[in-house]
Amino acid sequence: MTGLPVSIDDIKNARALLEGIIRATPVEGSRPLSERVGGPVWLKCENLQRAGSFKIRGAYTRISRLTPDEEARGVVAASAGNHAQGVALAASLRGITSTVFMPEGAPIPKVEATRAYGAEVLFSGHSVDEALIQARQFADTTGAVLVHPFDHPDIVAGQGTVGLELLEQVPDVRTVVVCTGGGGLLAGIALAVKSTHPGVRVVGVQAESAAAFPASLAAGHPVGLDRMATMADGIAVGCPGPVPFAIVRELVDDVVTVSEESLSRALLLCLERAKLVVEPAGAAGVAALLDDPRAFEPPVAVVLSGGNVDPLLLMRLLRHGLAVAGRFLSFRLRIPDRPGALVQLLAEVAAADASVIEVEHVRTDPRLRVDEVEVRLQLETRGNEHCDEVLSRLRGAGYPLAFG
Repeated sequence: MTGLPVSIDDIKNARALLEGIIRATPVEGSRPLSERVGGPVWLKCENLQRAGSFKIRGAYTRISRLTPDEEARGVVAASAGNHAQGVALAASLRGITSTVFMPEGAPIPKVEATRAYGAEVLFSGHSVDEALIQARQFADTTGAVLVHPFDHPDIVAGQGTVGLELLEQVPDVRTVVVCTGGGGLLAGIALAVKSTHPGVRVVGVQAESAAAFPASLAAGHPVGLDRMATMADGIAVGCPGPVPFAIVRELVDDVVTVSEESLSRALLLCLERAKLVVEPAGAAGVAALLDDPRAFEPPVAVVLSGGNVDPLLLMRLLRHGLAVAGRFLSFRLRIPDRPGALVQLLAEVAAADASVIEVEHVRTDPRLRVDEVEVRLQLETRGNEHCDEVLSRLRGAGYPLAFG
């Protein structure tokens, strides 16, 4: 593996440097995923890492290697949240001032946590890439050292320590699945794994609406996206970095994409079955297993990269995940405008063993006839099969159903 910008020795040195700074995060078995895959599936819980994600590994490695002159000038970073917290904490531990540029609309808990770790937070642009432009300008103007979120050998080496831990915790692993934005974590883990276990398959996972790696790998060089739109802000990166890209191109076996619906289902599974709070970006690997479980040879290790999620966003994501999983059912229908008609409808719903969450009774829509009303129902169900049973019963009772 000569010619790559990072070596396995760099990762081993980073691990020694991080001793006593980071947590060796646990791996947890997942029965529901194991049943789908047909063999053991392990979750590497970087959501339980200090500052809530793997980012402290790379940030501390980079910052700890600054010269005294560089330390005096302070550091600057750009991030949607996790790298921000990692840099702020690492700088605080080293006694260095830090400034972080975050996109407008960054999750409030991530902003407040970054400030709590001691960083000055400034806002610029609507993406990490736009914030990074401002961070570079700040570095040029003030002399502060830019701590890039993924495109630096020290960052990749620090993130690669996840892979060293993983090999010790799951020595018989056959497939490692890693969520991917700019590529720092994927590159570091791939290097750590392939250096000693070249037969282990390493798969990167991106949100399909923010997936720069597939086109970049096809072109043979980093290619930027024109736009992105994903709930997984932690991996919403418009262009891979040259440093991690060189390693990913050489060592990673495949990069797949997942939909927003799959991310919601994965987040719900992590919370409901594994009792783990994971942000959408951190659940991307789980989403890939849910989409195509037989594509991953067990034992499988999935990296849960972070758990820093806005509670309000979490509420919306869980509702979305429940809907995708068939646990929520929404539809509308028209019934006669006469006493007892709504009671009769709800009796059919109760007979189908569904629970009513919300009822909206519309009487004044000009599209309705004078002798009818529209009812919009949201029900709690047990899954997709139960949804089909409820709908079949209502149609059998003569109710015309509409959706959307």
